[in-house]
This record gives sequence, structure tokens and C-alpha cells, in this order.
Amino acid sequence: MSGFGDFSGGGHSMSSEDSAQLEMQAFIEAENQKAAIQAAISKLTETCWDKCVGKPGARLSGGEQECISNCAERFIDTSQFVMQRMAKLSVDGNH
Repeated sequence: MSGFGDFSGGGHSMSSEDSAQLEMQAFIEAENQKAAIQAAISKLTETCWDKCVGKPGARLSGGEQECISNCAERFIDTSQFVMQRMAKLSVDGNH
């Protein structure tokens, strides 16, 4: 079974199969991150639209624009806070 043991410094080089597997893992991680970002944007749009826009028209009113801007800022602030908190709990939980 191949794995990260190949990096033990014993002069072994990574096989092309191992390299391809690592590339695939990196690709999957990048795609998962893209999907998470798209989901967050979708949720932000839905949440702020529902909160701020009463009757859709040809244009957003000044109040609607301000509400959406404030809503988006609070949504982003909250998301960042939650992610930082989860990261801190993850780090603290590993000790």
C-alpha cells in the first residue's frame, strides 16, 4: 500500500501513480472549495433578497440597496466568525 511513507527521506521517489493520486486529491479539494463558495453565495443572495426586497421592480430602491449591502456584510462577517471559531475549536480539540 503506497502512501505518505514514500516521503521518509530514504531516497525513494514518488511513483507516477502516487503523483497522479495526489493531483486528483488536490483537484477534488479545489472543486469542493469552489462548490462551498458557490453555496455560500447562493445562500447569501437568497437570504438578503428575501429580507430586503418586498416587491421586485425594474430597479432596487435606495433602501433596498442599502439593506442588501448591510445584509451581505453581516452574512460575510458571521460566516467568517463561525469558520474562525470552528477552526479554533478544531485546533483546541486536538490537544
